[in-house]
Amino acid sequence: MSDIILHHYPQSPVAEKVRVALGVKKLSWRSVQIPRVPPKPDLMPLTGGYRRTPVMQIGADVYCDSQCILREIDRRHPEPTFYPGGGQGMPWVLSRWSDAILFDQIVRIVLGFSAEEMPADLLEDRARLYFGPDWNMETVKASLPHTLAQIRAQFGWVNERLSHGRDFILVEPGLPDVLVYYLVWFLRGRWEGSGDFMSEFPALEAWEERMKAIGHGDPSEMDAGEALDIARDAEPRTPQAGDPRDPQKIEPGMNVSVVPEGDGGDPEVTGIAHSVSRETIAILRSNERIGQICVHFPRVGYRVAKL
Repeated sequence: MSDIILHHYPQSPVAEKVRVALGVKKLSWRSVQIPRVPPKPDLMPLTGGYRRTPVMQIGADVYCDSQCILREIDRRHPEPTFYPGGGQGMPWVLSRWSDAILFDQIVRIVLGFSAEEMPADLLEDRARLYFGPDWNMETVKASLPHTLAQIRAQFGWVNERLSHGRDFILVEPGLPDVLVYYLVWFLRGRWEGSGDFMSEFPALEAWEERMKAIGHGDPSEMDAGEALDIARDAEPRTPQAGDPRDPQKIEPGMNVSVVPEGDGGDPEVTGIAHSVSRETIAILRSNERIGQICVHFPRVGYRVAKL
């Protein structure tokens, strides 16, 4: 019951972040394909309504958001390190830039340049998720030159870091590389103008090839029904824990809701607080298909409320 099971789809950029992280760790894992847009009937029993991609399952413990997933992977498999050269802590600060500011800008480029070619349901879902209920694609398109200027400067920072013979952002491939690579992968694969745009950054392009060569570890396919059976036949392994310094005074046993911050239309996930810490909150839920599960979320970027 300790196998890593990743619920994802191939085109997901955030899933690519986790897949490459699994490659850095040289891990074997099971791959469950999920739909790109809701409904996701074989995922909802595990997450209680959380609809974003990817989701990691280990037995009856379910980890939502790549921030939470990557921390748990590293806790269970500390070597090879995500923090070569003593970089502990720094990558999580970096992630607030890569996963928020830069990700938002690259999403605008991808959607803005490909809106006419995208399936209508996918465009509606992603624009609502990333831009909010009042999204306006014409406004996004009008700002594309400005957005590209922002990305160009930031890619220049990374190119500068990788110049002068440096192969990776730190000493060896680590979490900082993962946090930047998935965005380069996303832009490269979804925008036809990326080739000319990226050619300005030769050190970044050479690093991109080195990151691509790392691969995704050793995945093997798994049916969604088998993953649900594994959750049904297991019990959550997360011990109960409280945090006396928690500013919200969330304690184990309280009924709580968890939802991503922002106005992306995400449903709240409700359950009983089980493990509360500075970095994460885990809640217990019961489902008639799989019984009791423990669903984990990060604290940063998520709103937790008492019910």
